[in-house]
Amino acid sequence: MIKNLLLDMGGVILDVDYNRIIETFEAYGADGRELYTQVSQLPLVDDFETGRITPQKFRNGVRDAVKKNLTDEQIDTIWNSMILDVRVETIRLLGTLKLHYEKILLFSNTNEIHMNFVRKLFSDTIGFDVFSLLFDKSYFSHEIHLRKPDKESFLRVLDDAGIKAEETLFIDDTQKNIDGAKLAGLNTCLLESPKTLVDLHDVRII
Repeated sequence: MIKNLLLDMGGVILDVDYNRIIETFEAYGADGRELYTQVSQLPLVDDFETGRITPQKFRNGVRDAVKKNLTDEQIDTIWNSMILDVRVETIRLLGTLKLHYEKILLFSNTNEIHMNFVRKLFSDTIGFDVFSLLFDKSYFSHEIHLRKPDKESFLRVLDDAGIKAEETLFIDDTQKNIDGAKLAGLNTCLLESPKTLVDLHDVRII
């Protein structure tokens, strides 16, 4: 029996477009294709997403990687360009789902630059901190120093939350993260665009 939901952020409660980063690099006359995609990225990005380097070291690494003397503000603009809109209907649904699940948790591969931007976006769009009010706990890779799809990252979240893998459904928009969750014993659901959590609720998957 599923008692808990573990949700990804980008592509699940928030619209993202990973190609926007590449396009925005190009707008600034730089080539970011080797730096970041949804399925692969340089160790620099892994280090940033696991909190092993500071935002400033990350920005310096980006400048080196794309061989362009971009300002800190330009790099932040490029990096945040992948983040689009809050899924308002999904956020409303989460309020209802809290009545039906013991715990609803968030687990995202993210970083300090993105989270500063995302928190403001949610506040401006819906007027409150979704991470503390709608989720029993939110886990961010740069804070727990582990990232999906590593099996250890899921085991850490399960242990900290005090929940069982077999009683938890993990929903993510990336297949490799789904595969990692399965190794940790979680029930899984791949949320493929353009489907949303609302669609999953309509067909009683959640």
